[in-house]
Amino acid sequence: MRNAKTPRVRIVAMQLGSADTSENFTYPKDLSSFSLGQILERATADVLFLGDPRVQIQAGPALFERMKRALADGAGLVYSDSEGHPRIDYQRGSIRDNFDFGPVLGISVPAARKVWEGGDYRWAGLYDLRLRLSEAFPVVHISEPLYNSSVVDSRSSGEKQFDYVDPKNRDYQIEMEQAATAHLRRIGAWLPPDFRRVPAADERFPVEASVIIPVRNREKTVLEAVQSALRQATTFSFNVIVVDNHSTDRTTEILRGVSDPRLVHRIPTRHDLGIGGCWNDAIASEDCGRYAVQLDSDDLYASDSSLSRMVEELKRGPYAMVIGSYTMVNFKLEMIPPGLIDHREWTPDNGRNNALRINGLGAPRAFDTAIAREIGFPNVSYGEDYAVGLRISREYQIGRVYDSLYLCRRWEGNSDSALPIETANRYDFYKDGLRTDEILARQRR
Repeated sequence: MRNAKTPRVRIVAMQLGSADTSENFTYPKDLSSFSLGQILERATADVLFLGDPRVQIQAGPALFERMKRALADGAGLVYSDSEGHPRIDYQRGSIRDNFDFGPVLGISVPAARKVWEGGDYRWAGLYDLRLRLSEAFPVVHISEPLYNSSVVDSRSSGEKQFDYVDPKNRDYQIEMEQAATAHLRRIGAWLPPDFRRVPAADERFPVEASVIIPVRNREKTVLEAVQSALRQATTFSFNVIVVDNHSTDRTTEILRGVSDPRLVHRIPTRHDLGIGGCWNDAIASEDCGRYAVQLDSDDLYASDSSLSRMVEELKRGPYAMVIGSYTMVNFKLEMIPPGLIDHREWTPDNGRNNALRINGLGAPRAFDTAIAREIGFPNVSYGEDYAVGLRISREYQIGRVYDSLYLCRRWEGNSDSALPIETANRYDFYKDGLRTDEILARQRR
């Protein structure tokens, strides 16, 4: 006899795609509100297994039973690991639209019908549905490889991470922003465009601006980065603070060979600093200027006016933070896809809310030093800038420069050029945690 607590499984008639998989999967023709609404309307059972029609899925012996059990226990949505591909737990801050659920989702039909309100999304129908489900029901991750699947995207992590800012995807991104903003409104985490005024500096600074370059073992690129900073043409005084995080290659030797007095070469006393800790070391030093402007040790400013543009924009607001635009290039400085990344999805009215949906805010980044000192950077080497940007956006307006000011070089030495899945998962889980903390803080306002 069927256990009364076990939801019924039905094969929904909308079988689309040619993948050879279990007949228990339903393949939506797209992720629009219309298609999802039709599937929910036609379902006559309690459980829906959505499969990605682009992927060959081989269900393991426990897939359906394990997912059915989680849904019977109250989950609104359930997903699992697949063979060779562990996934991370869903949390309140996992609202980015590129969260990796994998190509198999189990959905409670009664729960989905309870939260579903239709809509007119062309691409964001499923995204909207899972956000609504997460507001009322648990989203459960089964930490078991319950199926095998073909590779969805064989590109390296360093290539995939820029999809969300590809200009070709702009209409898609606007729609995702609309769904995310509606979610933040429903959970009380949306912020109106009301900002604190940036206070005037109450201390004296040795220079107007400092270019901050944290570095460890970048003998191949650090000299070009420093020279790029020192070549900046400005009407104000500036220096370049390089925090040499105990390099073991020729980085330290190269830096000591630069004779320009504007270069401040710092070696921290501590040996446990990540990139964020190096930033704290730089902005807390007596050498730091009124404004602190980022340059990574393997990147370059696009022209000799980049620093001036950033500082001028900081003053114009005045803003607590300004973010410029950058161009993706290879090591020969040849432009590579997606080219210019200008984050035009940012708007003065909604940027601080949309920042919770996307996985990064752009570059170069510049800060009011007093505010950056007050907030501080987390002592990590991934997402430290995003953490500070989220925190600043909660109170202050962030300015933008949409011209390319920065050349972001992609090469095999980049720390995020080809991450192992376990490392990528750890980074994504950390950023989701940042968003969780920020959402909770905004709900308390």
